[in-house]
Amino acid sequence: MPKPVALILLNWNTPEYTASCITSVQQNCDAADYDLIIADNGSTDGSLGKLRTQFPDLIFIDNQTNLGYAGGNNTALQYALDHGYTYSLVMNNDTTVGPGMIRGLMNHLDQHPRAAAAQPAIYWMHEPEKLWNAEGRFQQITGKVYAVKKPTTKEMILAEWLTGCCILLRNTVLKECGLFNSRFFLYYEDVELSFRLRAAGYELHYLPNLSMYHEAGASGKVSAQKEGTLNPVIHYYVSRNHLWFLRKYGNPLFYPVMFLFYTPYYTALLTYFLLRGRKKKALSLFNGLKDGLFESEKVIWPKIGTALKPNS
Repeated sequence: MPKPVALILLNWNTPEYTASCITSVQQNCDAADYDLIIADNGSTDGSLGKLRTQFPDLIFIDNQTNLGYAGGNNTALQYALDHGYTYSLVMNNDTTVGPGMIRGLMNHLDQHPRAAAAQPAIYWMHEPEKLWNAEGRFQQITGKVYAVKKPTTKEMILAEWLTGCCILLRNTVLKECGLFNSRFFLYYEDVELSFRLRAAGYELHYLPNLSMYHEAGASGKVSAQKEGTLNPVIHYYVSRNHLWFLRKYGNPLFYPVMFLFYTPYYTALLTYFLLRGRKKKALSLFNGLKDGLFESEKVIWPKIGTALKPNS
């Protein structure tokens, strides 16, 4: 019999972060609760060999190419489904966990069968008293997707979406509703999956009494250069995928308000990039907005049985 939880860490050229996260899990959580699965997204720095040498007893999946956060995690999620794990815990590798976090998430889902997934409170690693992400919310009128950052004394809060930084998923529900939409590649894949799970009638639970710590954005950083330290491609995926999400889950009645709300922001951001000579970021943002608005829905939302469903 497998252990209850398949704990999935996606690595892409960041073996130091992955190793630190693994050590944190091993020190703070009961090994009887989980198996660690490391999915490598085609790293070019020898990550896979380094991690295999350092942690020979873990499960490794070599994706051989960069499938993005969505596709890269999907290979490990499929492994978890195929091997009979009850839950899958998807975590960013630039994180450390609080004591008993895995057991706490698992026990909660055991006791709440209508919950498809659960998430702990996530704090900044360099400011451990400051919340990075609590429960996710969505403003229907403006189309804003955001995370609450205020502490609470409640034991559980119903969320509208949960972050892929740390989300424990019920595998029977994944078999029913599908995995991450691999078309999203990076960013908003967790929001889209959350809304799909809720549309199927399930709940999403935020548990403030459990904790983890996140550096945030480790894989998206580049060396200081003219374009800045944030990889320009991130602006493409954030803008494109937000628009894709709104096209499916936003209320068309509020589209004019959303247009008025976001046009000044994106205009100002494009102008800033051009004035600073950050042409790659400006082009990425422009292409993201273009593809977000005009990409065919047949490409974004594949037919049932492809990209979203297991074994596809």
